[in-house]
Amino acid sequence: MSRSRFAGITARVLMLIAAGLQVMTYLSVLVNPSRVWIMTVFGLLFIPVSLLNLFLLVWAAKRLSKAFLIPLLALLPSCFFIGKYVQFPADRPAPQELDGHSAIRIVSYNVGRFSSSSHIRDWQDCSDSVAVFLRGCDADIICLQEVRSKDIASLKSLIANKFRGYKAEYYMNTGRNGCSGNVTLSRFKTVDKGVISFEGSANMALYTDYVINGDNVRIYNCHLESYGLSLPKVVKSVRSRDKEFFRKTEEKVKTSITRRPRQVDMILKDIAASPVEAFVCGDFNDTPMSYTYYRLSRGRSDSFVEAGTGFGATYSFLWPMLRIDYILLPGHFRAVSHEIMKIRFSDHYPVVADVDVL
Repeated sequence: MSRSRFAGITARVLMLIAAGLQVMTYLSVLVNPSRVWIMTVFGLLFIPVSLLNLFLLVWAAKRLSKAFLIPLLALLPSCFFIGKYVQFPADRPAPQELDGHSAIRIVSYNVGRFSSSSHIRDWQDCSDSVAVFLRGCDADIICLQEVRSKDIASLKSLIANKFRGYKAEYYMNTGRNGCSGNVTLSRFKTVDKGVISFEGSANMALYTDYVINGDNVRIYNCHLESYGLSLPKVVKSVRSRDKEFFRKTEEKVKTSITRRPRQVDMILKDIAASPVEAFVCGDFNDTPMSYTYYRLSRGRSDSFVEAGTGFGATYSFLWPMLRIDYILLPGHFRAVSHEIMKIRFSDHYPVVADVDVL
């Protein structure tokens, strides 16, 4: 066999493998990962696998090879998904000009216990910086995840001093190192509230009902199961080839992936039992190419898809692969602006959206 023929066969095999991986990324949104956990991993690889197929497409096209059809066909369905990761500028009406009244501003922000910033090491300094930023947002509703405090009294003091004019609802898990949980702040009147505690987990979904423009609206402030991994520790263990660390990491990943579908089921069951229209906000710990996002976004619009521009990634590491923080809107609301604020007070970026009634 000639060298050129061998190279051609090898290239086609690589293209078929890459195309197969691309198909698996599409299937990841449909397959329940509690049954086949590896499907979530394929979903996480959507961006790099798509870039690989795009490279192979250009490479084959330059060589006038008919094999370019393999990556081309593999990439065609990505047209339905790429908009969940990146949006291009479009002319949209300004929030204040809509329907004769101001839009509602919603913020969702995982503050990382005020201790995950790569720029601010002191807990108090980070907490103060987050509070200053949030006050500057002039938001009507603020959904915070992973809020940490010394105790409940300290949390109440923080809210009273830093967020005057806001009503706060929260649910905190307490332990020897203080308390942590979700906090929802709002300028609207609270008419009902509750929490969905996830079995065997410190994560939760806090819900609050408000009267907005004469209608009752429910806000779910969600923090779904995280992987619990430290990137510096992963890098260190790769270098040292720590097999025990990799075994434990695999178990953590499996546990996180298989828990999230059950947590999604609990949220959707609660939504179905309520007559109130629901916003679903928070840190899902899953990308748009996931079973989690697919189920929670059904029947709801995505503020980034409707009104965002540029890359939608909300997690600072491995940018722009990881978009895991969302604001999902019920039927008769629309997003008129969406911003991801690249501030380094946490390992997450805050999401700010202006929404209006259709």
